[in-house]
Amino acid sequence: MNLPIGLTITRIVAVPLLIVFLISSSRVHAVIAAGIFILASLTDWLDGVVARRRNQVTTLGTLLDPIADKLLVAAALVSLLQIDKIEAWIVVVIIGRELAVTGLRAVAAGVGVIVPASRLAKWKTVSQYVAITMLIGEKGLPSPAFHVAATAVLWVALGLTVVSAVDYFYRFFRKADYRAIVPGEERWS
Repeated sequence: MNLPIGLTITRIVAVPLLIVFLISSSRVHAVIAAGIFILASLTDWLDGVVARRRNQVTTLGTLLDPIADKLLVAAALVSLLQIDKIEAWIVVVIIGRELAVTGLRAVAAGVGVIVPASRLAKWKTVSQYVAITMLIGEKGLPSPAFHVAATAVLWVALGLTVVSAVDYFYRFFRKADYRAIVPGEERWS
């Protein structure tokens, strides 16, 4: 156990607290949920920085970090869906992208292809964090202008989510050997 893994585990532990405060009807709880989400989001950035600076990049950390990220985002989105702050199809697109890219990276690793996170994917993550924070904040601060701003940021996040998924698949298929992915022609008959 090192500090970066501790930060990642903190992010995972924060998820149930986030859900409890987010689905509550209290406006004060919405502020607490926003604080939890912001702090958990910051641990995503901080664990990577600390791991690289201290040379503490581990296999466990490499596996847990994306799981913690996806768990945090999925829990927030499903909770926001529960309180009618986001449309179901948007939640499905974002979570579906996360699952598809995770599956793609597993397949890529299986055939010896590394598909690292791109700058676009990092912008996608930041935009999702900002959009979710704003949607949580909207619960505690019902304002038409804030709603428009939160919706605009959500659309940006949704666009980056889709474009970054396409980018991952494109980069994978450029690097991968077709025969390694689909051995034998009988799969197409």
